[in-house]
Amino acid sequence: MTDTALKLIHVLATILWLGGMFFAHFCLRPAAQTLEPPARIELMHGVLRRFFVFVFVAVVALVASGIWMVGRTARQTVQSGGHFSLPLDWALMVLLGLVMTGIFGYIRLVLFRQLTQAKAAQNWPSAGAVMGSIKTWVAANLALGVATVAIVILL
Repeated sequence: MTDTALKLIHVLATILWLGGMFFAHFCLRPAAQTLEPPARIELMHGVLRRFFVFVFVAVVALVASGIWMVGRTARQTVQSGGHFSLPLDWALMVLLGLVMTGIFGYIRLVLFRQLTQAKAAQNWPSAGAVMGSIKTWVAANLALGVATVAIVILL
């Protein structure tokens, strides 16, 4: 695979993840607030369940393409007699990407499970509280993602 194709995969996966978080946080969530709690929780649960599948694919694509691009660059540098060290913007991208992946894992594996349980029990106050936590973590992840893009572009 060429560097251009890997960069395309990396950027498209980033757009999917960040764009989805932006849409959910600034468009879907506020519009869903007009619904009664049972309908709001059903809607948000269904949307998140579907979105998380795409985010998982995006994370796999980001990690795989990132590792491949860094490894390829490192190998080419060393094979040509040079010394490879990870540029600062790449190192920050890796670090923030790992933090974002950890947050996504927490949202998907812990908070979404709690939301599913509260929804099944029709415990709407508990489900609402979990949705509040999800909103907070999504906002944090969106901020980290935007910061990552800014770092890569500006450094």
